[in-house]
Amino acid sequence: MLAPTPVTHLALVGPTASGKSSLALTVARTLGNIEIISVDSMQVYRGMDIGTAKATLSEQSEVPHHLLDVVDPQDDYSAARFQTEARAAVAEIESRGNRALLVGGTGLYVRAVIDDYRFAGEDLALRAEIEERVATPEGLRAAYEELQARDLAAASRIEPDNARRIVRALEVMAITGRKFSESWLPPGGATVFPVAIAGVWRTRADLAERIARRVSAMREGGLVDEVDALLSRGSLSRSAAAAIGYREMIDARAGRFTIDEAFAEMVRRTRAFARRQRMWFRRDPRVVWWGASGAPESILPGLLAGWSK
Repeated sequence: MLAPTPVTHLALVGPTASGKSSLALTVARTLGNIEIISVDSMQVYRGMDIGTAKATLSEQSEVPHHLLDVVDPQDDYSAARFQTEARAAVAEIESRGNRALLVGGTGLYVRAVIDDYRFAGEDLALRAEIEERVATPEGLRAAYEELQARDLAAASRIEPDNARRIVRALEVMAITGRKFSESWLPPGGATVFPVAIAGVWRTRADLAERIARRVSAMREGGLVDEVDALLSRGSLSRSAAAAIGYREMIDARAGRFTIDEAFAEMVRRTRAFARRQRMWFRRDPRVVWWGASGAPESILPGLLAGWSK
């Protein structure tokens, strides 16, 4: 008896605001045997809906979605946990005879799911010690300078104000005795399950305009009220509070920004994040890029033709 042909799953990647989510829904409606897995490090948090551009309840009822609303924003969440839970979701989807469509722009989370990515261990006591060091602006700056001196490759891919990732990099180096960047797999190579990867490509000018429109829509949609409601239930965890949009609103409520300044900073940070996403995914030769202009659905025919091969 012939062995069954492995199911080829799908992945849709690219920078934020490029239209991935809208396109994914159209793909799912067209193919009919698709369940979506969100590959977004912030959509795992309950109540963080507007600022993460999370699929609406109506969209979730139409097409099954996975890895949304996994934990409360007062809790931390890790890429290692995501790896376990996302791979379990892929297996469940496959058991139903469906295909998983992984959608998102969190590059590390994408690779954690599809590649043989091994995470370093944890030392919670050491992490707490480093977190105490970076609790002040001066301490954070000193920690980033330490990372630059010890592992410039890692520092070049981490924001100077991203305390969570700086802490993790220093923790891993202390545990392993090696550079943090040496733990990264080079992009490319065989995936742990069959998956075709497509990327949505837009010009910088087009993407910048889409980001500005998205942030404006989030403001009109009630992002400030959403953050206020979250804060009324307690402080956000370090990872949740680092989310673009939420950090700026938290700073505004602390008096470090006006609301107008917070939204301007949100646009700036989102554009910088989109540049890093493009650089991350462009290093992966397995991604087949599709240029979109206007509605993301314009690339649907070519995308489906490529995936059907």
